[in-house]
Amino acid sequence: MKFLCLQCDERMKLTELQRSGDQTMTVAFECATCGFEFALLANPMETQFVDSLDYGLGGRVVPKQPLELVRKNLADGRSDAFKESDVPPEAAAKPRQAVEWSLEARDRLEKVPSFARGMVKRIYTDYARERGIEMITPVTMDQARAELGLEDM
Repeated sequence: MKFLCLQCDERMKLTELQRSGDQTMTVAFECATCGFEFALLANPMETQFVDSLDYGLGGRVVPKQPLELVRKNLADGRSDAFKESDVPPEAAAKPRQAVEWSLEARDRLEKVPSFARGMVKRIYTDYARERGIEMITPVTMDQARAELGLEDM
């Protein structure tokens, strides 16, 4: 991609490329013939998009290397990603707390349309687990709706 000056139809020259801490990018161009300048400010999402294209704004100084894009994407990976853990996986996994449903709560759950019932059950079950509640009752369901802002649903 190249930018052309509309006044003299010459290729614009990159004069500045800055990346800031807020993940934005500023790119400035100037026409070598007439001196016309313009700048582009890219928001974080646009900056990430440009980076994903692996375009190399400003030109390339060194030739492409094998698997360069893969290496670049893995460069900031976790330092402990391939270290063996001293704790076996089955011991590291936290056992899931069993949550029971009262008869009244189950009856109320049956009134939820079938296409949404699984999602609703999951919301209430997760709510109960996070709070150490062992039995879901209609009162628990009302509390969850109020705390999670689901009253109007």
